[in-house]
Amino acid sequence: MNTNAVWTSFSTIIRREVRRFMRIWPQTLVPPVITMSLYFVIFGSLIGSRIGEMGGYSYMEFVVPGLIMMAVITNSYANVVSSFYSAKFQRNVEELLVSPTPNWVILAGYVLGSVTRGLIVGLVVTLIALSFTSLSVQHIGITIAIVLLTAVLFSLAGFINAIFANSFDDISIIPTFVLTPLTYLGGVFYSIELLSPFWQGLSKLNPILYMVNAFRYGVLGVSDINVVWAFAGVLSFIVLLFAWGLHLMTHGKRLRH
Repeated sequence: MNTNAVWTSFSTIIRREVRRFMRIWPQTLVPPVITMSLYFVIFGSLIGSRIGEMGGYSYMEFVVPGLIMMAVITNSYANVVSSFYSAKFQRNVEELLVSPTPNWVILAGYVLGSVTRGLIVGLVVTLIALSFTSLSVQHIGITIAIVLLTAVLFSLAGFINAIFANSFDDISIIPTFVLTPLTYLGGVFYSIELLSPFWQGLSKLNPILYMVNAFRYGVLGVSDINVVWAFAGVLSFIVLLFAWGLHLMTHGKRLRH
C-alpha cells in the first residue's frame, strides 16, 4: 500500500471508532462522568474535609489528579476491548485481516480511537473537578505526556485482552480482577507515605502507582516516586505490548477461524 492508502485506512478506522462511542455516548461517556462526580462529592467534599491535608494539599486537590487518571485508564481500556472483541465476534475483523491494510495500521487505528475516548472522558472529568476545587498545573508537559502515554498503554492492553477473549464475559475478567484492584491500590486515594515500609515496597510493584504519581506531579508538583521511572516503565510497556499485539495479529492467533 502506498502512503495515501495507508493514511486512508488509518483515518477510516479512527473515524469509525470515534463515531461508535460518540453514537452511544449515554453508555460510553455519561456513566464514568457520573461515577467520578460521586467520587468528588463523597471522597473530596464529605470525607475529605475530615481528612485534612495530604502531600501538602487539601484532600480534594490531592485526589483529583488520581481520579482523572483513573477515568482515563478505565475508559481507554474498556473502549478497545469491547470494540475489537465485537468486531471479532461478528467476524468483521476477518475482513480487516484479509485486506491489504498493514496490521500495525489496524492496531494503531484501534488504539488511537480508544485513546480519544479516554482523553475526552478525562477532559470532562477535569472540567467537573474544577467546580469542586481549583487546579494549577505545575508541569504542563509532564501532565500531557503521561496522560497520553498511559491512555496508549491501556488501549494496547485492552486490544490484547480482546484478542484472547472467547466470550463477552471474558472481556470483563481482567478489568474486574486485575485492573480495578491495581487502580484502587495505585495511590489514587492516598499517599504511600501513610503505609508501613513493607506495604510501601509492595505498592511500588504496582505500575499504576507510577502513572498516577507522575500525573499528580505534573498537576500538583508532588509525587511519592521518581517520575523518570514512571516514563521509563510506561514507554517500555508500550513497546512490549505493541510488539505483542502485532505478533498476535501476524500469526492470527484467536482471530482466524
